[in-house]
Amino acid sequence: MTRSTPRGAARKPYRVGRSRTGLGLFATAPIKRGAFIIAYRGRLLTHAQAAKLEARGNRYMYEINSRWTVDGSSRRNIARYANHSCRPNAESDVVKRNVILRAIRNIKPGDEITYDYGSEYFEIFLKPVGCKCVKCAEKRRRQRKERRLRAKRKTGK
Repeated sequence: MTRSTPRGAARKPYRVGRSRTGLGLFATAPIKRGAFIIAYRGRLLTHAQAAKLEARGNRYMYEINSRWTVDGSSRRNIARYANHSCRPNAESDVVKRNVILRAIRNIKPGDEITYDYGSEYFEIFLKPVGCKCVKCAEKRRRQRKERRLRAKRKTGK
């Protein structure tokens, strides 16, 4: 038995797949700039509840405002697979306590959907191990190449 999309129902423009950082969210159809991509779903928690979960290692928290946080750790929350990038193609936004991802530029099929997690998350979780986004990986590769060239010039080879 094959599954098909009911007539009139649109297929989701994304899928979960392997990424350079683990699992990621990838476009399966063109996504226009400004278009809604997906909602970041989960339990609504107070900051005190969220702090307890974060202390136990939960990394899927999205702070909505000074009072509320969304716990996006459920695997049903497909938006949790959108990875961080220092040069993202999507942005997160809060609309009436709902967190959404929206495209900030046109996204082609096969492109990974990424957004900037923010400076606090970056400082706590990403900076200590090094950012693995494409922009930062290219920057590190360029820096290594320049160091090798400088070392080569010093030795006179």
